[in-house]
Amino acid sequence: METEQSPVLQVKDLHVQAKTQRGMSTLVQDINLELKRGQILGLIGESGCGKTVTGMSILQMLNQKTTKVDGSISLQGRELNGLADQEMRKIRGKEIAYIMQNPMNAFTPVFTIGHQMIETIRSHTSVNKKQAKELAIEALHHVNLSNPVTLLKSYPFQLSGGMLQRVMIAAAVCLHPAILIADEPTTALDVNNQKTVLKHLDDLRSTCGTAILLISHDLGVIAEMADEVAVMQKGRIAEKADVFQLFDAPHHDYTKKLLDARLTLPIDDRAIGPV
Repeated sequence: METEQSPVLQVKDLHVQAKTQRGMSTLVQDINLELKRGQILGLIGESGCGKTVTGMSILQMLNQKTTKVDGSISLQGRELNGLADQEMRKIRGKEIAYIMQNPMNAFTPVFTIGHQMIETIRSHTSVNKKQAKELAIEALHHVNLSNPVTLLKSYPFQLSGGMLQRVMIAAAVCLHPAILIADEPTTALDVNNQKTVLKHLDDLRSTCGTAILLISHDLGVIAEMADEVAVMQKGRIAEKADVFQLFDAPHHDYTKKLLDARLTLPIDDRAIGPV
C-alpha cells in the first residue's frame, strides 16, 4: 500500500553500548531506520545480531545504569532518546506498542489477564472500566481466542504460551498505536493462529495506518508481510532493500548466506510413487 512521505519513526546513527567488567561493549552501531505510516519494515538476522536491542532502544527500555544509547530516535518529530521515564510511560502502549519475544515476561503473575488488559487500556484513554472491558473482549476475539469473558478472569499461569502470545498481541494492538514493534510475534503459535494474527496485523496497518517493525527469524513471514527488509549482522545493518529485491537479488554476501540457509526438504519422486 502507499504510505505518506513523512516518517512516523526515524532512527539515526543509533549506537548502544553495555557496561561489562572489561569496559564498554558495543551491542549495535550505526543503525539508521525509517518507518512511514502503514509501512511494515522487516528486521532479520541471526540470533545475537542486535535486533531485539534495537527494538528495546526505540522504546527506551534498556537499563540506563548498564547501557548507553547514543543517536536520535524520533517519533513523529519528538525525540525519545533521553526522554524522562515518566514521559516514556505515556508513550509506551499508546503511541508505540511492543510485542515481546517471550510472552511469559509480559504479564504480572499475581493479577488476572482482565485486570492487566483493562488497566492498560484505562491508563492511556478516558474510557470507564466497563468500556475498557468491552475493548479487551473485542481485542481477544480478533486474535482467535474463544470465551474471552472467561479468559479475562484467568491468571497468566493458567494459559499456554501460545494463548499468552495472542493475549499480548491483543493488548498491544487494541489502542491502535502509531508504531508497533513486533519481536517474533508468531513464535509460539500454530499455523492457523499464526495466519489469524498476521492478518490482524495487516488489517491494523491498512485500516489504522499503524507502522510495524517486524522482527522475525521466519523468512516466510517477512516475505509475506514486509514492504522493506533490513538485514542485521554483528550489530550493524548489512543491507536494506525492498522485500522483492532483497529476496530475489540480494547484494550482500551475508544476506545471500542467510537466504540460502532457509530450510528446504529434498523430495524424492520415487518415494512418492504414481499419482
